[in-house]
Amino acid sequence: MKATLLRSVHAVSHTTVRLTGAARLLPSFLIVGAQRCGTASLARALARHPLILPPASGLGVHYFDAAYHRSLSWYRAHFPLKATAVALARRYGRRPQAFECSPCYLFHPLAPARIAWNLPEVKLIVMVRDPVERAYSAYAHERALGYEPEPSFERALELEPERLAGEAERLCADPYYVSHAHRHHAYLARGRYAEQLSRLEMLFGRRKILVLDAGDYFREPEPVYRRVLEFLGLPVMAVPRFEVVGARPRPAMPESVRHRLREYFAPWDAMLVPWLGAEPSWRR
Repeated sequence: MKATLLRSVHAVSHTTVRLTGAARLLPSFLIVGAQRCGTASLARALARHPLILPPASGLGVHYFDAAYHRSLSWYRAHFPLKATAVALARRYGRRPQAFECSPCYLFHPLAPARIAWNLPEVKLIVMVRDPVERAYSAYAHERALGYEPEPSFERALELEPERLAGEAERLCADPYYVSHAHRHHAYLARGRYAEQLSRLEMLFGRRKILVLDAGDYFREPEPVYRRVLEFLGLPVMAVPRFEVVGARPRPAMPESVRHRLREYFAPWDAMLVPWLGAEPSWRR
C-alpha cells in the first residue's frame, strides 16, 4: 500500500514538473565552487535576501556535473515559478534572481561548457580557501561519508595521482561516465584554483566571474556579502545572520604535511592575485 502511494505521489510530481517547467525561472547566477570553501555558508546567507530565490529542493541541483543526462526542463523545474518572480518584482521594484550552489561545477571538466551552452548570460561566483586546509577538510568530509577508506591523510595524498589518472579524460570522452575518484579523492587537484578559473575565463570572460576569498568572508562577512550583491546588481535590503555551515571537527594536521602542501600550492596561490585583487588571505 505504501509503495503504491509513493509511486502515485511520484507520478503526480513528475507530471506537475513536466507541465510547469516552462513557467519557471532559470538561474541568473551560480555558486560553482570550490568544494569545502564555504559555499554553503554564503549560499545560505544569500538565500535570505528577498530577491534571491534558491531551488525548492535545497541549495544545489548538480545538474551540470551529475544529472546532465536529464533535460533542461528537469533542471528548470527545480526553480520558482515566473509568477512568483513577477509578484516579488512588483513588491520590491527589482527583478528577483534565482540561483543554485553546486560546488562540483568548478572542478568537473565538462560542467563549465555545459553551463555556457545552457545559461550563456549567467554570472558565476567562486569561493577559494587555503588549499591546504581545503584538502584536509575534504579528506575529513569524505572519510565521514564513507567514500575515503584510507585512515591516513598522507597516504590518501600519495594515492591521488594514481586514483585520478585518466579520469578527467574519461569524463570528457563519455558524458555518461561517473568517476568516483574524480568526485571524492581530488584533494590536491581541487585546490589548484587558478587552473580551473582559467577554464571559466575562456568561456565566460572575467566580467561574469566573481572570485571571493573565504578567509575574508569568515573573518568579516558583511563587506563580502555587499560585494556579492553589487556584482549581482541587487540592493542591500537587510544584513542577514551569517553562520558557518558544514564544518567538521578533525585532528590537527601534522606540521610536516602542512609545510609540504604549502610549498606545493605556492605557485598556484600566486596566480590567484589578479582574480582576488590582493594576496590570498592565507598568504598574507
